[in-house]
Amino acid sequence: MPDSLTPSRFALLRNAFLSGFLLLAPLFVTCWVFLLLFENIGGFFRPVLLPFVPEQLREYAIVWNILATAIVIVLITLLGYVSRYVLGKYFGGLAERFIQTIPGVSGVYNTVKQIVATFGTQNRNLFSKVVLVEFPRKGAHTIGFLTSKAQGEAQARVGKELWTVFIPTTPNPTGGYLLLIPKDEIIELDMNVGDGMKLVISGGAVIPPWKPTATTINN
Repeated sequence: MPDSLTPSRFALLRNAFLSGFLLLAPLFVTCWVFLLLFENIGGFFRPVLLPFVPEQLREYAIVWNILATAIVIVLITLLGYVSRYVLGKYFGGLAERFIQTIPGVSGVYNTVKQIVATFGTQNRNLFSKVVLVEFPRKGAHTIGFLTSKAQGEAQARVGKELWTVFIPTTPNPTGGYLLLIPKDEIIELDMNVGDGMKLVISGGAVIPPWKPTATTINN
């Protein structure tokens, strides 16, 4: 009598199909997006390019679509470079002032701007490590970012070595709490700051991959 817990052949084939489908789906979607991009952008600008192409080579439509798309991307990149270093500050400031006058939109814009500023490349360096601390009560743990191990007046007054930890709020991490916590109550994690940010902003839905070692298991 076959074991009832043993998967049937249909279940095995179904699982194999789903595994193959999930493996190929990202590749298929990526190719489809690029083909759509080439067909729409390249196809739109191809008539501008074709007069400069020898007549015997004009039948290869996809090649000229790709070439036209590449030219458009290069031109957009050059425009972005010029606007960033020449016109960017002036027009950027003008656009920002206009957005700030729109009710509702200004609130969303300011929130996104704060998130980008808080977790931008420059400010990200302020967070040296992702840590785990007990907060807001004993037995409840939360993700924090270690900002400093320097010892100042606050640490001297308490008489302990306290580390500075920033506890962000979820899902908007621009606000949070600044805590001075004894170093022996802080658990340093292996995940990088970027993964820690994803974990906080997603509300715990995005769990960074982690491969435990013998040292971490024993600790």
